[in-house]
Amino acid sequence: MTSEKTDGEGSAAGGAGSGDGVGKAVGWAAVEEAVPEFAERVRKRFGAYQHHVLATLRKDGAPRLTGLEADFRYGELWLGMMVGSRKALDLRRDPRFSLHANPGPGTDPAGGDVRVSGRAVEVTDAEVVARYAAAVRPPEPFHLFRAELTEVVRTYVEDPCLVLESWVPGRPLRTIRRTSDDAALQVE
Repeated sequence: MTSEKTDGEGSAAGGAGSGDGVGKAVGWAAVEEAVPEFAERVRKRFGAYQHHVLATLRKDGAPRLTGLEADFRYGELWLGMMVGSRKALDLRRDPRFSLHANPGPGTDPAGGDVRVSGRAVEVTDAEVVARYAAAVRPPEPFHLFRAELTEVVRTYVEDPCLVLESWVPGRPLRTIRRTSDDAALQVE
């Protein structure tokens, strides 16, 4: 698998995937550039709480869910974790992940239900790690991963509909509205 590289400030250089950009993984800055209002809603939803739920794949292929603090900084979505943690080892073996925003208290998550999926790329550049550590001050030592996103999804209720907004690199934002009485989806 090839992946998009960044210069540490979040600007994309290069990339992989089909010629139309569909299927490639991108950094957070590319999401903000492609769908700025949607990206703002997603980032705001993640910012509502500090801890979120990370899904990785165990060695046997089974899913593993763990808590994680996600950080948007320098045009990227960063995933930091303890050295030797199971989630870090999972991502080193298989970089695929999903990150679900903390739904918060109650039954009505303000701002909707949000998740991002993609690949986590471990950051080993000492300067980038040091800059991140100076800004965030995580317990050291730590593993630092940069998220390369393949999908961003937001689901919310707009009475009487359930609304699903979905974005993948190379495609426009897709919105689906449906009610429990709908026989077919209404795709915008």
